[in-house]
Amino acid sequence: MRKITLLLFAVCIALPALAQDKWEKWGPTSPSQAGFLVRAGYTIGGTTPLPLPNEIRSINEFSPKGGATIGLDVYKMFWRRWGIMAGWHFYYQGFHTGADVKNYKMSLTQEGNTMSGYFTGRDITNTDMWGMTLPVMVTFRMSSRWNFSFGPYLSLYFKKHFKGEVYDNKDGIGYLRVDDPTGEKINIDRENPATYNFSDDMRNWNGGMEFVFDYKATRHLNVFGMLDWGLSSIWSKDFEAVDFKMYPIYATVGVAYRY
Repeated sequence: MRKITLLLFAVCIALPALAQDKWEKWGPTSPSQAGFLVRAGYTIGGTTPLPLPNEIRSINEFSPKGGATIGLDVYKMFWRRWGIMAGWHFYYQGFHTGADVKNYKMSLTQEGNTMSGYFTGRDITNTDMWGMTLPVMVTFRMSSRWNFSFGPYLSLYFKKHFKGEVYDNKDGIGYLRVDDPTGEKINIDRENPATYNFSDDMRNWNGGMEFVFDYKATRHLNVFGMLDWGLSSIWSKDFEAVDFKMYPIYATVGVAYRY
């Protein structure tokens, strides 16, 4: 009985030390509790109105073109669980979508003529954005393996496209009411679609919130998931060709090497 008691006592003494060793193993690798992560990941998502307006009756296709993010995050732990992290992330984001719309306010070009009004039919949109995101986040060490970081970001666009075409839907309905919902009716079909290009009407920046989960797979290698949720519209303030705001929402999964 005495031997069992001594063994239990030894285990109780050893467990805190083992737990501390495990914690340190999965924590920052430098003695100063500071370091940096080099990230690379695959990005998917889209640019969308929130909530979806009544003019969008159905989304028939949504195909993220895929994208990529590479970046560097610098972190500093001030306590065992809490710290701060800032970064520079370079990205490409793109998506393709097709939707049936009704009385959708748009400015369209057909055979060299530009028309504004309310379109009913099929709308096909393609968006591409290249840029850099600068996040500043609070980081919380949830366990010896899991970190969660969140905070605001500013995103700057180097290059951006927002363009598409419209024509009749599967029921053969495709037309523009010029100027107002009861204006002159101009039929538009897929044999002679109308196009739009709002690339020059996009802002050069966007702001939002970034959320990052890091899983420490090995001492230096992390697997991460990241969500960038835009809180400001992609459109310039004086843009009126589309009647609602649109927000970029993109997620990234990838790996990071932690120094």
